[in-house]
Amino acid sequence: MGKSKEVKTNVMRILDQMKIGYKAYTYECEEFVDAVQIADMLGLSYEKVYKTLVTVGSKGEHFVFVIPIREELDLKKAAKEVGEKALSMIPVKELLKVTGYVRGGCTAIGMKKTYVTRIDKRAESLEWMIVSGGRIGSQMELAPQDLCRACGGAFADVIVG
Repeated sequence: MGKSKEVKTNVMRILDQMKIGYKAYTYECEEFVDAVQIADMLGLSYEKVYKTLVTVGSKGEHFVFVIPIREELDLKKAAKEVGEKALSMIPVKELLKVTGYVRGGCTAIGMKKTYVTRIDKRAESLEWMIVSGGRIGSQMELAPQDLCRACGGAFADVIVG
């Protein structure tokens, strides 16, 4: 659990400190590829692989959403969930400055600041889920409740449909 010859990411160190078990997956990748391609590379079920999206509200506050890779964030539901009138996705060029992560390596654990985070409620019923390990080429498998605890998040209905 969590033992690997790979250099530990900040996410792995945080999970180790919190005594949260995880399984790390690595893959060769020089640049961003979407989460569906990563799931295919690693032979993972689409239903268990989640992506992390960062939004900004009308007052400039940032909000984080973790949703299944083949789903779309419902910006209206998400805004209502976090008490905002409207949300929009942050520009990719701002992702590193806001979160400390690059596109393709963004995860809800260990961001530069603690942001209000919502994990799609479908994850709650899973035994485990997979999210980015905090850098391109790294994915983490952990229990949804552990992700929720590690990022200070909550489960909510935030996807289209």
